[in-house]
Amino acid sequence: MLLTILGGCGAWPGAGQACSGYLVEHDGFRLLLDPGYATVPRLLERVTAEQVDAVFISHGHPDHCADLNPLLRARALPADPPPLPVYSLPGALDAVLALDRPGMLTDAYVLHEFTAGDRLDIGPFRAQTRLLPHSVPNSGVRLAAGDRELVYTGDTGPSPDVVNLARGADLLLAEATYADWVPENLRFHLSSARQAGRQAKEADARHLLLTHLQPGTDPTAAQAAAEAEYDGEIGVATSGLVIDLS
Repeated sequence: MLLTILGGCGAWPGAGQACSGYLVEHDGFRLLLDPGYATVPRLLERVTAEQVDAVFISHGHPDHCADLNPLLRARALPADPPPLPVYSLPGALDAVLALDRPGMLTDAYVLHEFTAGDRLDIGPFRAQTRLLPHSVPNSGVRLAAGDRELVYTGDTGPSPDVVNLARGADLLLAEATYADWVPENLRFHLSSARQAGRQAKEADARHLLLTHLQPGTDPTAAQAAAEAEYDGEIGVATSGLVIDLS
């Protein structure tokens, strides 16, 4: 299993850094997680639009799904590839799929809406989904292929469900918008790097990768906060980072 970080910014893209976006590959199958703002240019540096086999979207905030529109355009307008399977919670993509005139991209995708808690088969990946707390419905996902397992939280407040989803995973790709503390009005909807480290420790995850840092958050400070809680391998998601889980 190979993970390529397309972007790791939260809320809006920074200079040289796209929002959330992750390409996960196994046995030649390419699964795109959360095509947020500015991720498609990074994606197209690695593969063509037609080489993406499926898309999984955690929730409907545009920093996690806005670039689904240019991805579909890049597939459908110059060519006629098979419809792209897109997995999301019900209604999460209504806004982004309505950006173009009705019918323009209808044949470019097949929408598979699932209920958080469902198990999905996406190419070679066995996907276990779980509802995690955010300001809109958000599904974390545990991807298993071969003997490797990757867990992605989407955006989430601290929750025992994160620990349960990530238990024993090879890699926990965890939202960490802030380094040490989350503003009071957001504390049920977003996490800090320190909280991510604590949950990685409780889950006994082998590797923690912090992502969704708000622009301006010092990645060194975020990593240090996580290291105060977790003594496993820790990194910060940056565009172009590749992790081989094999």
